[in-house]
Amino acid sequence: MVDANAVPLTLKRLTELVSGGAVAIRGRALLDPAGGPGDKVFPPSHMVDKNARDAGAKYASEQRVIDGAATQCVLLDSVQSQANRMEDALQALWADKRISLPVIVVDFTKVAPDVGVVTSLSAPHRVADALLRDSLHEGKLFRLSDLGKSFTDATLKNAAPLFRVCPTGLVFGIWDSTGPKGGLGSKFARVLVSEIIGVGSVYGVKTASRIDPTGIVTRAADVLQAVDPNEGWTHDPALATKDSKGNALKRGDGKVSEVNHSNVPPTLDRLGGGVTIEYALHNVVVSVAALRKLSFGGHDVAARTVLAALGVLAILAAEDRGHDLRSRCLLIPRKGHGLALEAVARDGSTEPLAIDLNAAITLYNEAVKGLPEALGFKAGPGEALANLTPSPKLVHLVQKSRELAAAGAAVEDE
Repeated sequence: MVDANAVPLTLKRLTELVSGGAVAIRGRALLDPAGGPGDKVFPPSHMVDKNARDAGAKYASEQRVIDGAATQCVLLDSVQSQANRMEDALQALWADKRISLPVIVVDFTKVAPDVGVVTSLSAPHRVADALLRDSLHEGKLFRLSDLGKSFTDATLKNAAPLFRVCPTGLVFGIWDSTGPKGGLGSKFARVLVSEIIGVGSVYGVKTASRIDPTGIVTRAADVLQAVDPNEGWTHDPALATKDSKGNALKRGDGKVSEVNHSNVPPTLDRLGGGVTIEYALHNVVVSVAALRKLSFGGHDVAARTVLAALGVLAILAAEDRGHDLRSRCLLIPRKGHGLALEAVARDGSTEPLAIDLNAAITLYNEAVKGLPEALGFKAGPGEALANLTPSPKLVHLVQKSRELAAAGAAVEDE
């Protein structure tokens, strides 16, 4: 709910905040399961150590101090996941030509149509990602091209090279660990941090079962890996792949359930059976103090203001999409407790801010127009700063991986 005393976040006010009037812009919201009180939600699950078999072991749970008391909480959406959601929301605005933003595009359409296009907004490590590094720009590997080398020496004292190529790297953080300097490559901490936790979490139990309408039973056949990847599996040893001794290779454990036939008897999952919560807490912080550590060759205030506006826009663009985090984890704002932003001053005093998504788009575009020529973005709304193509060696990795996956190899197989 917007405070009646909230100050409209105009470009003038944001510039004042960035220039020294604030140390942070933050927001908080209370969320509830879409199904209402008591409805179960499912946090992200993680690998479980063989010795950790307690209920809820798949979840990132911990005690946090809430309202002065230690309270059992569970992670519902991590800082990294929130950043990815915000970048995805920004990419949608850019693709709709509503904002200008330096975006580098790698087109995998001919190599892997299911992948399509990967950008510096969707690649895991942003502009420093290996997918960009191993793609071609103007006939050279990206990192050997003038554009690819341009941000190599970016530092806190000279952040302009990265700003011109990938300003989101300055907002969400970046480490150029795969560049020419390796572990000594440019490293920038996150300016924007967002997280959603479940407060007062209680572990549940998940059930699973399946009745096969055809009545196929487990002993009906040995399931073998077919030579023809399009067939997937076979029961005939003559049509199966062989090991070095000529023995037919089983697919998984060789049971028909491996290929989703036969009944699955009812089971209970106590390690990852979801949780009930009192409420979900969404906290988001843009560190204005961190922005003031960045220098841009004499154009500090203009660049920092753009980054602050970009952070606010990312928050509201993701918020506008809602919080459908994963299957069975749809959260909705609690009435009267939706996300509201405020500026925090050095003395701890706060100033409520009034701004919605449309106003945030306008604010950001105005800030970008105010950039000096030396920092101005070189591509217009919806236009890529550079279009890359996968290099032959990258194409090989993608195609070979698909061949192995079709033969039953897991992504993490060595």
